[in-house]
Amino acid sequence: MGVAVHSPQPTIKYEVEVREQGRVEFHVPFAPGARIVVFVIREEPVQESFTDLVAAAESSLAFWGNPLDDEDWNHAEARRDCPHSRAFYGSYLQ
Repeated sequence: MGVAVHSPQPTIKYEVEVREQGRVEFHVPFAPGARIVVFVIREEPVQESFTDLVAAAESSLAFWGNPLDDEDWNHAEARRDCPHSRAFYGSYLQ
């Protein structure tokens, strides 16, 4: 049984609008007579609302509202003798 070896194929994406009678037209950078394969995928309507992104952002805020985080960070001070503060605040601690 032989093994088929395919070389990489150039991929080009076109976003076009269907015209009357279901016609679609676009220009390709291939020589006349070249054989090509066209896949047609219907584009879903664009969702104009960002509610899903807002919900995702808000849901991750609960991570910060916990007693351990509050104890460690809410009253933390930048100190000259703390290597983490010095690295983060740099010249502001001079």
